[in-house]
Amino acid sequence: MAVKIRLRRMGQKKAPFYRIVVADSRSPRDGKCIEEIGTYDPTRNPSEYHVNEELAKKWLANGAQPTDTVARIFKSAGIEK
Repeated sequence: MAVKIRLRRMGQKKAPFYRIVVADSRSPRDGKCIEEIGTYDPTRNPSEYHVNEELAKKWLANGAQPTDTVARIFKSAGIEK
């Protein structure tokens, strides 16, 4: 099973809000997830994010692959592989 760390879209039309989740790469974007590890709000200026560092590092150590956007969020949060 390939595991990815990616964004799950929440919020209303034209007001996106995302949760950073760990999910099977074959599941749909807003489908079933294994665990939620943070949030990302691009509507704020500057963009706001909250990440549980312990969980993110645990999943990265276990081989989960972050998407490009999540990798940028982790880099700005100071989370490295």
